Amino acid sequence: MSGASRRLRTAFSSRRFSRRERPGAAVGERSVGAMSDRARRAEWAWLKVIAWFNLVSAMIGAVGLIGFGGMGIPLEWLHASPFTTYVWPGVILGVVVGGSQALALLATHGRYRLASGMNVAAGLVMMTWIFVEIAMMLVWSPLQGIYFAAGLIQVTLAALTLGAWPSPLFQRGSYPVPQRSIHDSESVRRSNPNCS
Repeated sequence: MSGASRRLRTAFSSRRFSRRERPGAAVGERSVGAMSDRARRAEWAWLKVIAWFNLVSAMIGAVGLIGFGGMGIPLEWLHASPFTTYVWPGVILGVVVGGSQALALLATHGRYRLASGMNVAAGLVMMTWIFVEIAMMLVWSPLQGIYFAAGLIQVTLAALTLGAWPSPLFQRGSYPVPQRSIHDSESVRRSNPNCS
């Protein structure tokens, strides 16, 4: 068995995390400033909701573009793109955007350690899709804003599940200040004769 397939098998089989540990932490280890189990479950629940929303939206869009002739979107909007019909954009939407969302959901529902990373990737794919769509069609719709925001929310929630938010947020504390010794200032003076 090759090293890559062994790593994939390990990532998708025995590397599940419990509800009490964050991905990336050692088994039984809590993150610094760990939040309550209730807050952690809420983060994961909202992440699942937004990922399902993104997946269903991508699949509906793909079916509409492929099966219903672009859902009434004028073909003139494709004049600056390499496409002549909405079939290939629909295929790309379904396979790339929908596929990344499906993989993220599988990892999340299976509670695999790579779930947060998969959700970050899926959210970035969603935002990239919207960005490229606007750049190619040179048309903006409020739906594009909604889907871009959904991708951004997915990336943010996934980052929060990794412990990217300080807890408690507004706790005051001191930052470590680097201490300079007398020897450091003396060596600076010696190396720079203009320093007095």
